[in-house]
Amino acid sequence: MLEKGVYFFPLAVKQCSLSAAHGEAEVDSTLEAVRPYRRASPDARAAYHEVQTSMLRFAALLLLPAFLFADTEGVNPLGSGADVIAAGRGIYNQSCTVCHGVDGGVGDRGPALAGGFRPQRRTDAEIYDAIVNGIPGTQMPAMGMNSDDAWRITAFIRSLRSSAADFPADGDAAHGEEVFWGKGGCGGCHQIGSRGGLLGPNLSNLGARMRLSEIRDALTVAKPHAPRGYKPVTVMTKDGRTIRGVVKNQHNFSIQILGDDGKLHLLVPEEIQTLDVRDKSMMPTDNEQRLSPQEFQDLLAFLSRLGSEGKP
Repeated sequence: MLEKGVYFFPLAVKQCSLSAAHGEAEVDSTLEAVRPYRRASPDARAAYHEVQTSMLRFAALLLLPAFLFADTEGVNPLGSGADVIAAGRGIYNQSCTVCHGVDGGVGDRGPALAGGFRPQRRTDAEIYDAIVNGIPGTQMPAMGMNSDDAWRITAFIRSLRSSAADFPADGDAAHGEEVFWGKGGCGGCHQIGSRGGLLGPNLSNLGARMRLSEIRDALTVAKPHAPRGYKPVTVMTKDGRTIRGVVKNQHNFSIQILGDDGKLHLLVPEEIQTLDVRDKSMMPTDNEQRLSPQEFQDLLAFLSRLGSEGKP
């Protein structure tokens, strides 16, 4: 057995000199060839383990490219910067709105490309393929545009489906924070971190849970109904008090009101003189008119960057 061990190592070295062209089958066959020697003399066992280690390293090298490139294959080569998204939006609105709606909305023949649904084509590569090659069996044709323009549209569509924190708005976020607490008056009702009012929703994680288009709409588009927990209310009590705030809970036996004084008021019907609950939200939607274009854009930049820590 010792004699076998003496001649074993040169054989192992020869079999380890595999090129990258050799595959997994040859690695396995090499290990099988040396396996009988693993119970031989100490020299032979040491040589076997050395060969085994070498072959495992070689196998790892064969697999390394797959690990290196698996996550990057099909990723948009133009990136997802604001300039790429803006260019993609322009090309989309010029080329795709015959079927789809403007800015990714629902169209006459095509579905909305953003919204509260899980699209079948989600990755960069899948969206790009649909643009360039069309979708068989549907009305989606191949668009016949150059590759860069298709990637720009891909970036725009991805931005519609991602949270604002993934694709934040351009602008000076630091100045936007000043607008939020100052001229915008947002902090009177909304809280970020431990600072701000309580009448409106907490915005500490706004950028991570809403899309940029949703944040923009919240600032500019009036909602037909105030959401539950935020309906404005004014109460006159029988002892002469006036309480203004929002209804947090209401049933036949009591009403809970978060007042503009920051206190929670629990009232029963016997205490109430008049009760005026309104359906229209307290959220102002004239922000584009009250603020300058730059102030509004900077406010968007600040809000879209709010994450779990409540900071841009």
